[in-house]
Amino acid sequence: MDGILLVDKPKGKTSHDVVADVRRERGERRAGHAGTLDPAATGLLVVALGRGLRLLEFMQYDKTYEFEVELGILTETDDAEGARVGERPVPSRAELEAAAAALVGEIVQRPPRYSAVRVAGKKLYEYARAGQDVEVPERRVTVHELALLGWAPPRARFRLRGSKGIYVRSVARDLGGHVVELRRTACGPFRVEDAGPDLLPIDAAVRHLPEVRLTEEEARRFGNGRVIDRAGEAGLARVTCGPRFLGIGESTGTALRPRKVILA
Repeated sequence: MDGILLVDKPKGKTSHDVVADVRRERGERRAGHAGTLDPAATGLLVVALGRGLRLLEFMQYDKTYEFEVELGILTETDDAEGARVGERPVPSRAELEAAAAALVGEIVQRPPRYSAVRVAGKKLYEYARAGQDVEVPERRVTVHELALLGWAPPRARFRLRGSKGIYVRSVARDLGGHVVELRRTACGPFRVEDAGPDLLPIDAAVRHLPEVRLTEEEARRFGNGRVIDRAGEAGLARVTCGPRFLGIGESTGTALRPRKVILA
């Protein structure tokens, strides 16, 4: 079974739980997701099945979230499940909007201590649960939008759109509070309102890439892993022949090299 499934993850389940449910319900062992959601979060989880799993590396989407922050209280986990570890003054609306504006763009972010980021082969939450201190590595991420949707102090509601790797809990901490509610509303071209039982074709996962159409002869060469003389914009492309999706190619500007052959 090959395809892409859009799931509206319920609160309390891990992303791994959702994938396990999909494997069982669909009878397909080959399944994986394009971006983890915390157990306390809800919203869109994009699951690839069968040969769709081979496209996960190309599904590095921007993601959109709506979340609520309780300001003035810092917690161990940067959400409502952790113990209180500090306090901050609750900002005014103007101060909060200024702090949010300062987080838009490329920023250096420190992931939560309770996260799946690996340090020396172990996940950060494993160190935290064992009471071990470890330096949390910072990472560069991009925040495209951080909009204040609601203001009822000490709580505020935001919409965030950002790159792969962003931790919304870290954003909440940097704003001076912790997450009390989090929902992913979009993942690349997909929206949570489109989640449902229907399986999408695997190439739906990479329709954000430009398309390169091949002739039948070129398609045979592509399927055999051979380079095709073809001028075009350099970069990754979705390769098709008629109605068939063949895989992912990489153009050098003058030639198309097979990067991932899906259908030979």
